[in-house]
Amino acid sequence: MYIPNSTIFMPSIFTLRGIPGLESVQCWIGIPFFAMYLIAIIGNSLLLIIIKTEHSLHEPMYIFLGMLAVTDIALATSIVPKMLGVFWFHVPEIHFNSCLFQMWLIHTFQCTESGILLAMALDRYVAICYPLRHATIFTHQVITQIGAVVTLRAGLLMIPCLVLIKCRYKYYHTTVISHSYCEHMAIVKLAVGNVQINKIYGLFVAFIVAGFDIIFITLSYIQIFTTVFRLPQKEARIKSFNTCIAHICVFLQLYFLSFFSFFTHRFGSHIPTYIHILFSSFYLLVPPFLNPLVYGAKTKQIRIHVLKIFSSLNPSSS
Repeated sequence: MYIPNSTIFMPSIFTLRGIPGLESVQCWIGIPFFAMYLIAIIGNSLLLIIIKTEHSLHEPMYIFLGMLAVTDIALATSIVPKMLGVFWFHVPEIHFNSCLFQMWLIHTFQCTESGILLAMALDRYVAICYPLRHATIFTHQVITQIGAVVTLRAGLLMIPCLVLIKCRYKYYHTTVISHSYCEHMAIVKLAVGNVQINKIYGLFVAFIVAGFDIIFITLSYIQIFTTVFRLPQKEARIKSFNTCIAHICVFLQLYFLSFFSFFTHRFGSHIPTYIHILFSSFYLLVPPFLNPLVYGAKTKQIRIHVLKIFSSLNPSSS
């Protein structure tokens, strides 16, 4: 392999460029990102507090929701602080190993979120289609095992990406990453040599995770809707359907944004780079930002407890 003289051998520091083409307005762009991050942290923390303190919510559906809230907090925190460091404080440098770790965290939490949504869909499927068996199937031990499997699946699937970058690529064209965070392909594109293996493995992980989860989530909801529409009483149909609305909203917004980002990134070569980066950044932050709002608005039990908290904080309500 020919190594140009201008290449860099095993760089210790990468530089995050932020949003190429919009450097002059990045300080303003950081404001909506910070607002979304703040709402995501507060909203998901509030969900966790409610689920933990209210014994009536110690059910599989709410425990999975708590797992989703933890994942959302972790995902947002792995992205936004460093991004704001680039936008607001002009600290674009990041150590090579830290960059790889951030990449692993981001993609791991993405995969974990998808797995939790699958678990939530299966929980609703059993609760509605086999209500008498729900308590015996979704025990606390099974829920813990599901959470562990989903997390391990995500973490282990992303380890080869780290190993391939760390062991295969010793020379880099540049240390400047044209992105606001350490993304897998953004790093790989800097390397000198054949990066086809990383591209193929990245697509394999995306399709094996998203493809598997989407198929089973879709099948679950088809069975749920079939069962719900067969219920004789209209009130029972509405009640059963309402328990799934929040899950469906979260499922649709996550995968719609995911596929839109995926296809525009690979087939939208005419779209400016800053549009790609802006959208990919918002795409990662929208689920943590929207999920607590969706569940707070659409889930009656959560909404009741949220109103109780705010009414207790408001002196005029007493």
